[in-house]
Amino acid sequence: MTKIFSLGTVALLAAILVAPVGQARAADLDPIAIRQVGMALQTGSFGFIRSVVAAKGDVKPLEAPAKAIARWAAMIPAVFPAGSDKGGDTKALPEIWSDRAGFEKIAMTMGEAATRLAVAAKAGDADAVALEAKAIGDQCGACHRGYRAK
Repeated sequence: MTKIFSLGTVALLAAILVAPVGQARAADLDPIAIRQVGMALQTGSFGFIRSVVAAKGDVKPLEAPAKAIARWAAMIPAVFPAGSDKGGDTKALPEIWSDRAGFEKIAMTMGEAATRLAVAAKAGDADAVALEAKAIGDQCGACHRGYRAK
């Protein structure tokens, strides 16, 4: 039930974010709001993954949230366009834009770990899931240390 609720919630929020509203265009979307919603969803998905790993539970249901994290990781650079460091309640540091390659590498590495976690979850490989969950957490921490204000 939790998996169904989580996937349904993610799908609903994604639809709200990307569905055209009237004549809304991409230029009218607030990248700060989008990234904050995306990061909150990622936090929830990752929290679920970590709780299952810590409880040594069945890892097979972790395939879907891992895939969601991988898809979000691919989108992270796009929701940090130039100029989106101002105008909202953001904790983004200027280093996101001055060290763009480093920032994008962390997002890409996190996405790769999430993809590997999804494969391991589908196979029921709890040890590999735990290893990749740690890798995702390491990338989250690296990004927060270098690119997010405290």
